Amino acid sequence: MSAPYFVETLARNGDVLHRHRVDALPIRIGRGYDNDFIVDDAHCAPRHAIVESDQDGRMVLRDLDTRNGVVHRGKRMATLVMTGNTIVRIGHTTLRVRAADFPVPAEQVDRTMHAWEGAMPGLAGLFLIGVVALFTMWLNDTSSFQLIRYLQALAFGIGAALVWAGGWAFANRLFGRHARLGRHLFILGSALAALVAIELILSTLAYAFSFEWLTRYGAHLVILLAAGMLYFHLSTVKPNGSRRFAITCLVLAALGSGLTLISNEQRTGRMGSELYMSVLMPPSIKVARDHNVDEFMVKVGGMKAKLDAERMKKVKDNVAEDDDD
Repeated sequence: MSAPYFVETLARNGDVLHRHRVDALPIRIGRGYDNDFIVDDAHCAPRHAIVESDQDGRMVLRDLDTRNGVVHRGKRMATLVMTGNTIVRIGHTTLRVRAADFPVPAEQVDRTMHAWEGAMPGLAGLFLIGVVALFTMWLNDTSSFQLIRYLQALAFGIGAALVWAGGWAFANRLFGRHARLGRHLFILGSALAALVAIELILSTLAYAFSFEWLTRYGAHLVILLAAGMLYFHLSTVKPNGSRRFAITCLVLAALGSGLTLISNEQRTGRMGSELYMSVLMPPSIKVARDHNVDEFMVKVGGMKAKLDAERMKKVKDNVAEDDDD
């Protein structure tokens, strides 16, 4: 423990708000102007605490019999050894004291990707969101063209995107110092564009090649895409937690897929979703061959036999229950 010493006030997320150098112990802390570190906090006494060296050479903070005291981990402390990582609360002010020889962690790898910050990614994200809003409106519009409806769809899409990205930017500012609104907009815009593209591709392939399973289980790819978007948002907030976030998002995706399968099983008796296509495809893109009437009737006959067997089984079960009664 060697001089000089640094008194640091901290934000709620642990970031240093202010650092003040003191050349020697003791360090007097309080609201009064005769202190070495002045705390501008109405809940702090004029002479609140003092940091000094004890007989073992340790740095010790001592409360000067104040009304609000010194709080460490929720408990009021009369004296407390300051290790450098010891954080105390005085009034509404959170602070710590470190000596010049305090060992700091090794330099971290910068995973911020600064090139994907600022106005350009934000504008690109807004452009993608606008295109998705207008394209979705065009796909679902069954009435005659009215410009006002497209403008409303565009305004709603941009407004919802700003709310979503603004929430992430607030979290980014709270936990990661910088808001990075532009990158969050780009992540959202890219995810929405990918979502629309995947839905169209799946619907087209399912129709062209009669791949029913793409329609029945395509929702799981959408869930995986949503988990990927969540991963990139979280990684932007905390770039050094990518591995933990990846595992978390994969678990969430697996949970979402599992719940979808269970929900389908309860509603329809099958784990796959209902065969439904939101977009009508032109017959010209149909690649799979058409089935003739005879083939269709063969399948209907197979279906009839299966339904008859299930019905007979149900009748037998009801008869058995009546006999038991």
